[in-house]
Amino acid sequence: MKKSFFVFPIILLLLVTLPVTVSAADVKIGVIYPMSGPTAQAGVDDKHAIELALDIINTDKYKHLNLPLSKTVGLPNLKGAKMSVTIADHQGKPDLGLSEAERLITQEKAAALFGCYHSSVTETASMVAERMKVPFFNAESSSPRLTRRGFKWFFRSSPHDETFSEGMFQSLEDLEKKRGIKFKTIAVMYEDTLFGKDSSRIEKELAAKAGYKVVADIAYRSRATSLTPEVQKLKAANPDVLFPTSYASDAILLCKVSKDLDYNAPIIMAQNAGHTDPSFAEALGKNVDGICSRTEFSLDLAKHKPMLTEINELFKKRSGRDFSGTSARAFVGFFVLADAINRAGSTKPEAIREALIKTNMPAEQLITPWRGVKFDETGQNILVDAIVIQYQGGKPSTIWPFNLAAKEMIYPIPKWSERK
Repeated sequence: MKKSFFVFPIILLLLVTLPVTVSAADVKIGVIYPMSGPTAQAGVDDKHAIELALDIINTDKYKHLNLPLSKTVGLPNLKGAKMSVTIADHQGKPDLGLSEAERLITQEKAAALFGCYHSSVTETASMVAERMKVPFFNAESSSPRLTRRGFKWFFRSSPHDETFSEGMFQSLEDLEKKRGIKFKTIAVMYEDTLFGKDSSRIEKELAAKAGYKVVADIAYRSRATSLTPEVQKLKAANPDVLFPTSYASDAILLCKVSKDLDYNAPIIMAQNAGHTDPSFAEALGKNVDGICSRTEFSLDLAKHKPMLTEINELFKKRSGRDFSGTSARAFVGFFVLADAINRAGSTKPEAIREALIKTNMPAEQLITPWRGVKFDETGQNILVDAIVIQYQGGKPSTIWPFNLAAKEMIYPIPKWSERK
């Protein structure tokens, strides 16, 4: 009893006199991606990109890089609070994305939501955030409709399909002038979710403006197990340019079936997604050669953005692969959200939303070839641009705009039976 009598005052004295270190609470972000299912690789790559961003934001190991928050530890305007993420798997299913968004907000107490790759899942998950008045940040879904719903809590840093498609058609027009050729016919082929439907609609509108005749308009069921009838229709229509819109597994199947039937259009101009996913080239090797795609990122842009080489190596150590357009956009988008939360100096939803509205990030702090990040009244970044890549030797190279091009475009694509 005597011992306890003396120990208690000593402990009390220590508690009063010793310096007390109070660490700021983490700022948690709810991240929703496909971590399983046919498009899981995109979710896994985005997860690695976000984890790299967290390492840069939460430490000062990379303060030599010209990235937002790289020179400090944590968020300086929130007493050095670290950022953290809770990742949910939507499996490519809109209903699951919706329920996970509710869980992340109500149970995980996320300060903001981030995701979801598929436009169809982003649509449902962001409806939850809008209803609960929590900021939703999207880095890579491309359906134009997402920023045309009158939402106040939705922000997108990436270009959408109209911006991308305008770039694709402008590249064709520039190629016509440069090579003295004229395209007359096109075909569109697309998966049947929101992504494919919006993409094909815009492509057909732009084709009409450019004076191209649409000779084949082919929708197919997403996650197809056979595309033989669809490729036979394309072969019969014989368009000058084919515009496919597919996620990875469908894009791989389309290429394999086209080879089996010895068919390819003189130009294949894909709408990103599956045609630029690293798994596409990994599965097909040099069979991808000649295929073009719009995108927003290519490693050969490093000569214009020197820090890109080092950041890609950091990413590669984590993931075992290079940045793709999807993972590069997730990386950029997460920094935009983190920068806004720091400027808000608060995790209150309205403060974060107000800071996002005032975002004005310069091009020098991005690894994508955009003019910066600045949102209009719909939450869409207005400083975005598209580039066009073509696979040559099994790897993507920038071919448009011509001032950023690393290689000349191969045209027309040789028939399968004529390739060595």
